[in-house]
Amino acid sequence: MTTPTCGLKIFLYKNGIKSYIKDRYSQRKVGIEMSIEKVRAELENTSAYKRLETLFDEGTFSPIAPFTRSGDGFSEAAAGYGEVNGCAVYAFAQNSDICGGAMSKAHAAKLKKLYDLALKTGTPVIGLYDSIGARVDEGIEMMTAYGEVLNYSGKLAGIVPQIAVVLGPCQGTAALLAACSDFVIMSEQGKFTIETNGEGGSAESNKKHGVTAITAPDEFSALEAAKNLLVMLPQNNLSEPYNFEEVSAMPDGDILTEFVDGGSFLELFEGYADAAKVGFAKMQGDTVGVVQTNGDVLDRRACEKCAKIVRFCDAYSIPVITLANAKGFGCVKAAAKLTAAYAEATTAKITVVTGDAFGAFYMAAAGTGAAVDFTVALESACVSPIAPEAGIIILSPEKLKTNAEGRKKAIEEFKANECSAMRAAEKGYIDQIAAAGELREILGRALDMLDGKRETTLPKKHSTI
Repeated sequence: MTTPTCGLKIFLYKNGIKSYIKDRYSQRKVGIEMSIEKVRAELENTSAYKRLETLFDEGTFSPIAPFTRSGDGFSEAAAGYGEVNGCAVYAFAQNSDICGGAMSKAHAAKLKKLYDLALKTGTPVIGLYDSIGARVDEGIEMMTAYGEVLNYSGKLAGIVPQIAVVLGPCQGTAALLAACSDFVIMSEQGKFTIETNGEGGSAESNKKHGVTAITAPDEFSALEAAKNLLVMLPQNNLSEPYNFEEVSAMPDGDILTEFVDGGSFLELFEGYADAAKVGFAKMQGDTVGVVQTNGDVLDRRACEKCAKIVRFCDAYSIPVITLANAKGFGCVKAAAKLTAAYAEATTAKITVVTGDAFGAFYMAAAGTGAAVDFTVALESACVSPIAPEAGIIILSPEKLKTNAEGRKKAIEEFKANECSAMRAAEKGYIDQIAAAGELREILGRALDMLDGKRETTLPKKHSTI
């Protein structure tokens, strides 16, 4: 049967149109793909994307809303997710190559999106700060957006860890947002200040005042510091920190190296409040928070430094090991804050009395008043309800009527007889006495014993101290 001439013409016409449309669509699609690739290449060449690529493990960075526009250009921030040393992370970087990284409505919307995803998935957030300020041409709308970002950051506090890395200017409200993170890491090339005129805010000044947890000499070192800190922390408040292969302790004279996994101690707030040392370490592959006092009187800054770590560890159920050696407190208000931090913490708490533990300090950080789960003392430790110099005045005043050498000898005898670790253990104030070389084993067993600790508290919104 033959096809009618008119039918053949219609058949060819229809198929010709289909072929034409198909060819035109293919050409348009190629053009769109080329355009997208061009835009993507342009964005990936900015400082923000390069920093995020450096932060994330190779090949794991996936952008979030990369083509969001702000005004006539792209958003002043890059954001995405990936892995850092194998740990899942959300991160953003203010893009100083686009309008100086200024905060805009689009910029804020991208950060809110990232915070919302982090909250839903229980994933840590790292923020890389480098911005000249805010888009003032957007007026009150921009300020409202900034407030919403601050609100989101506050919601995440205590749920997922937040780390701020200051790599350039971070001033005004941006500084407030960064400071709301759990820990601030700062490059020496950065500027971090609440002042909008840019005055002050050097890395040295922030280190001196305890604002930054870690100060790094350059951008690369700051990003590496963020990576090293992240692996010490859990994903969220319902998970445990990452466990790494255990490395034996390597004693070098510092009491810390006698029990933590070799080379694992990460000190925070170094150079601020030298009467105390704080940080994180690995022990048997697990993270512990460390508070170490050096024998001096703890002033306001030292108390606040210690309380910061105790409260953070408690929020994420990280065990706290306190190396107690202090003669007392120098500020009653700050002492109350530290006492409250220990008393309120329900995470595992172990105290090692390494030197002197007198009066209020012992009761706050080492005694039953601090609800410490396990207290160890070195053989040379001295535990007393008051300073031995005051104790001998009360109990044996006649011994002070001799010369200076005699008084010194009387005080040493009082410490040996009334304040020794053995005396405290006999009275039940010390659970164990550690001889040389025993500390790591004793603490390891104590951590194993407390691994399943469960403690509930009375319902309340939060403490008031």
